[in-house]
Amino acid sequence: MEDEWLLQVTDLKQFAYCPRIVYYRYCLDRVQPETYKMRAGIGAQDRVEALEERRSLRAYGVQEGERHFNVSLASARLGLSGQIDLVVETGLGPQRRLIPVDYKLSRREPGHHFKLQLACYGLLLEEAWGAPVEKGFIYLIPVRKSIGVEITPRLRRDAQRQIGEIRSLVQRERMPEPTPRRSHCVDCEYRRFCNDVL
Repeated sequence: MEDEWLLQVTDLKQFAYCPRIVYYRYCLDRVQPETYKMRAGIGAQDRVEALEERRSLRAYGVQEGERHFNVSLASARLGLSGQIDLVVETGLGPQRRLIPVDYKLSRREPGHHFKLQLACYGLLLEEAWGAPVEKGFIYLIPVRKSIGVEITPRLRRDAQRQIGEIRSLVQRERMPEPTPRRSHCVDCEYRRFCNDVL
């Protein structure tokens, strides 16, 4: 595998859910199932985007700012690429701040894996746009609720550590152990390949 390949930010979420998903994605790249949840998520995101333009920014802790939708970024230094659903840019000069917003088709409080994903978006934004990211938001589409996530030094370190772990796993091309949480296997698009868990 070439040194220049970039992980996608969504790989961190998948890796935290079950490391085998990332293994299948990169080491068995011809196996790419698409699920109903994936298709539904894309449709729901389009609807939220249309509504987002008419809403105030108070849900993201600011009174005014500029919205940027579907922001694609890549960093060779981080070994990472991703597309951010929404970036709110607020303030000028030294007061300029960037707020990444990640849409989720979920009703539950976001887990650590979603927070890691948001931290990665923050790292990419800071490098590419040259302004600090102190906080981001996860927007839960079904309940129309935004949840703030502080982009702390610890969350940044966790994200960078996990990027390293994923790259190491893929470069070794050895199937990892499955998630210990077998309930994750029930809805997994790759479960037919894991004969040792079901």
